[in-house]
Amino acid sequence: MPSFFFIMNSNRTAWLLISPTILILVLVGLVPFLYVLYVGFFNWMPLGKIKDMQFISLGDNYRELMFDEYFLGSIWRSIKFAFVTLFFELSIGFILALSLLSSFPFKSFFRSVHTLPLVIAPIVVGAIFKLFLVNGLGPIPYFAKEFFDYKFNYMSSENFAFWMLVVVDVWHWTPFVTLTLLAGLSALPEDPYESAKIDGANNFQIFIHITIPMLVPVLVVVIFIRLMDSLKIVDEVWMLTGGGPGYGTRFTGIHIWKEVFEKRSYGYSSAMSILYLYITIVICWFLYSVMVSRGKVDEN
Repeated sequence: MPSFFFIMNSNRTAWLLISPTILILVLVGLVPFLYVLYVGFFNWMPLGKIKDMQFISLGDNYRELMFDEYFLGSIWRSIKFAFVTLFFELSIGFILALSLLSSFPFKSFFRSVHTLPLVIAPIVVGAIFKLFLVNGLGPIPYFAKEFFDYKFNYMSSENFAFWMLVVVDVWHWTPFVTLTLLAGLSALPEDPYESAKIDGANNFQIFIHITIPMLVPVLVVVIFIRLMDSLKIVDEVWMLTGGGPGYGTRFTGIHIWKEVFEKRSYGYSSAMSILYLYITIVICWFLYSVMVSRGKVDEN
């Protein structure tokens, strides 16, 4: 049995080894968060009219945000975008993951090509699609005009631009969902499936009552990662639409960026960031509570 001093030395060594990682997390995570939280209580435009930080009150910026229709509109657009893309990515990713469980010609080639979007940076994805879609240069407007006599312009309406961004995000991140679900499906035990087949269950019943409940932990991870990524999307939107046309694709990340770099309002935009972080945490916590409660009901 190890002695008390050996255990203490082991704990000290473990903390010593992970201390650089903790220090980096504090410097790049906690310190900026506390600074933004602090600035959110001030009226500060260092490159504008208010060069010195002016303390207003503990809640003035946040109270103003509650009646800021542009900020509230950006939150609604971000949430709508996140859930729409999550629905398509989960649906397509599930179908592809189930397909990859079986053998078919060129399976390895398809799997390799399917994962290629994951290695492309989001800003590059936005640039690639802009080259494909821009009038006078992109092949899609050219073929639409040549073969269908249709003038393709994804910036012609807010809905068109929104759905083009949905297509871009689904193309970029569905491979991640596919690979994660495929790993989860491959790790499921065979015994429940064999018992269900002996009891006379059909494929649909097996999928609903066995596959889905056993896959809930994997689904929770996928949903959280994709939901948080979609809520903070900036790169592809900035490159492809810039938040336009109008306010159609001005999601919260873009709205905060414009508030900081165009209006130079650091205090107000800091309050936006903190409030949006809180809303994101609440959404994720609510989804987690629902999924855990459903999982318990299914197990019972």
